[in-house]
Amino acid sequence: MSQKMQTSSGLSNANPAPVDRAKQLAATLQSERSEASGAQVSRELHHVLRALDADDRHSFQRYLATEFQPDRAALRAAAERYLADGTAEAAAALARAADPPRQELLRRMNMAPGGTGALIAMRSELTARLHDEPELKLLDADLKHLFASWFNRGFLELRRIDWQSPAAVLEKLIAYEAVHEIKGWDDLRRRLAPDRRCFAFFHPALPGEPLIFVEVALVQGLATAMPPLLALETDEEAARMQAARADTAIFYSISNCQDGLRGISFGNFLIKQVVEELQAEFPQLTRFSTLSPVPGFRRWLMQRLAEGSDPDAALLPELERDGWWHDPARSEKLRAPLLRLCARYLTRRPSIRIDPVARFHLGNGARLERVNWLGNNAPRGIQESFGIMVNYLYDHDSIEDNHDAFVRDGTIVRSPEVDTLLKA
Repeated sequence: MSQKMQTSSGLSNANPAPVDRAKQLAATLQSERSEASGAQVSRELHHVLRALDADDRHSFQRYLATEFQPDRAALRAAAERYLADGTAEAAAALARAADPPRQELLRRMNMAPGGTGALIAMRSELTARLHDEPELKLLDADLKHLFASWFNRGFLELRRIDWQSPAAVLEKLIAYEAVHEIKGWDDLRRRLAPDRRCFAFFHPALPGEPLIFVEVALVQGLATAMPPLLALETDEEAARMQAARADTAIFYSISNCQDGLRGISFGNFLIKQVVEELQAEFPQLTRFSTLSPVPGFRRWLMQRLAEGSDPDAALLPELERDGWWHDPARSEKLRAPLLRLCARYLTRRPSIRIDPVARFHLGNGARLERVNWLGNNAPRGIQESFGIMVNYLYDHDSIEDNHDAFVRDGTIVRSPEVDTLLKA
């Protein structure tokens, strides 16, 4: 390290604690003018950070969040100038004055090899503390702002993942699957069979690390339940024939892989590009739909029924009985009311905190197509939505209109079948 850098970091005549050394290096990096020297300081800073324990990392994160604020005097002067003349130049000067030095520090921290991954890990670690330490939200917001630029769609690469993909990537699919657990290598191999497809977005700064992936089943007709899609099929030739006959692509699992990138939108781009890829490979496909969970339905309904005044409150004792979904007589009595109530839950105005999966697909321009009884009777499916699953249909000719209607006034475009449930 140069003499200048040693002096500015305060390390030449002291042996500070590791967390203090990290803070000194951060201050040096923020003030460094040479790009080459800055890259060297950034590498050393990340080397120190990797050795910190959880408490010291927390201390360093608080330091980033509370220091490196905009200069108040300069910001006030820029604001007064803008209020006085309102020119584009004054607006640009105000934006520069409002930009916290912390963002430039984070950009410089990104210069080191592995810097992007380290910053993503830092934001992931912040999550648990944001509620109790609101001052950390400044650091979280700056990281999210930078990630939105660094992970712009133009930098992402869509790749198909198959059984020939590197083992490290395949292992990550098993680890990151967030919707339907992958139960070992045989299960994974089935999901990558000739009548299945898996696509993921990757970023050059994170080689071998999927950001988000989607699993697709090529079937005939609209799939309404998960067991047939997850059933093991050992005959690859039969799977190829199934793909050749398929008229529908079912998106049955979308998993975000990097918690530190929460709030950065990938899924809408992913689905639309995968539709294009599938249309090119299988021109006979005429329908693109999801088979999606309804993660908030059970919680919403149980709270509503527990109040006792709801006309459907009599359902509560039946729903609280364990294993009713295995008893055809008992489950059939619940079928009509639960489908009706789920349809009502999914078509509430978005301002009433619509289901998160519904918000995602409806916001992407999909249509609420069908509500499916006991589409997933695995423990998680029962726990989230009494086993109910939903098809959201992506129709190329209406996606933009559906999206505009949802964003403009909360219109939830739905099929006549869903309308029938609502009127029951």
